[in-house]
Amino acid sequence: MDGRRAANRAMGAFRWAATGPTVTYGVMAVCCAVFLVSPVSGLHPGYGGGEGALAAQSAYFERWGVIPVELTRAAPGSPPTLLTALFVHGNWLHLLGNMLFLHVFGAMAEERMGQLEFLLFYLGTGALALFGYAAAHAGSGQTLVGASGAISGVLGAFLFLFPRARVTSLFPFLFFLPLRFPAWIVLVFWFALQWLAASGAGEGGVGVAYLAHLVGFALGFLYAWGRFHRTDRVKVQSAGTEGDSQP
Repeated sequence: MDGRRAANRAMGAFRWAATGPTVTYGVMAVCCAVFLVSPVSGLHPGYGGGEGALAAQSAYFERWGVIPVELTRAAPGSPPTLLTALFVHGNWLHLLGNMLFLHVFGAMAEERMGQLEFLLFYLGTGALALFGYAAAHAGSGQTLVGASGAISGVLGAFLFLFPRARVTSLFPFLFFLPLRFPAWIVLVFWFALQWLAASGAGEGGVGVAYLAHLVGFALGFLYAWGRFHRTDRVKVQSAGTEGDSQP
């Protein structure tokens, strides 16, 4: 049985090596394409400028984002915004930050789970993270968009699956020097920042659904624990990890 399991794992690794992290790159491509053709990018002349562009952006977010107060009374046939919102971003910084995190942590998580499972995990975790925020703020009219909840789920799964992996990170209080840290330090630090921001300790969190980040992270970690706790977690060497290649 162990030999067969090892053979299946080796075959899966071979198939993944041949195709690469297609789901991770595919999600990144869709997010970027959606953003570029949206009124938010500022690149589409059809939306005009000034108040017209702002109105188009507002309508775009309301159409494809999640509004907690409207979620429970959505009309039949309305767009499934818990999923569409995962591919909508509020500005260039929002998009690029999410794509960087997905690029650094998504490929290894996809390799461990497999492509189909990773895709379902990503979409499910993201939708549940948005729903968790909406349930906690049922009276809120703030529109929620972005892949942050889904990517937070990837981070949580990564923490369980690859606790010894090393990633290159930039910390503001270290003058943004690119330094290598074990993934568990980076992710625990990230989680603490989200917790403080969600608790109102930060002044810069207005309009950011930090609670969705926490829900996604917890769901991702719990899923990875439930799915893989009976198997050995991958021991990644200090060299050659996915994150080490990042700027």
